[in-house]
Amino acid sequence: MNEIDRVEAVIVGYVRSSLMERASAPRQGRDAALEAVIEVQPEFAEALDGIGRWDQLLVTCWLHLAPRNTLKVHPRGDTTQPLSGVFGTRSPVRPNPIAVYTVDLLKVDGGRLHVRGIDAVDGTPVLDIKPHIGRLDD
Repeated sequence: MNEIDRVEAVIVGYVRSSLMERASAPRQGRDAALEAVIEVQPEFAEALDGIGRWDQLLVTCWLHLAPRNTLKVHPRGDTTQPLSGVFGTRSPVRPNPIAVYTVDLLKVDGGRLHVRGIDAVDGTPVLDIKPHIGRLDD
């Protein structure tokens, strides 16, 4: 792999969650209705201006605890299912363990976003936050 095949990302914040390990995370965060806080790094706090007018957000995270060398998995961990390529699943195990969550914004408290619908473990890096706009994102 040469340098043109790589990208660099900046961590804009971290998820603060009651989930402390990968094994305790539910299969889908929206289904579990878990609440968490996204702590935005102080240098990006100004970027939150106006975010409170949205009911839902798209939050992109780097699943830092997920293995990156697996290319096939049993969907939903069900070994009775045939192996599938990770790009055909929603598995967190993938070459670039990026997750995109649609979360409900509950409250903005300074540089902290209180959200519902994210199954990321405590300390998960946040790469981006943007408004979810139904007609564009559904």
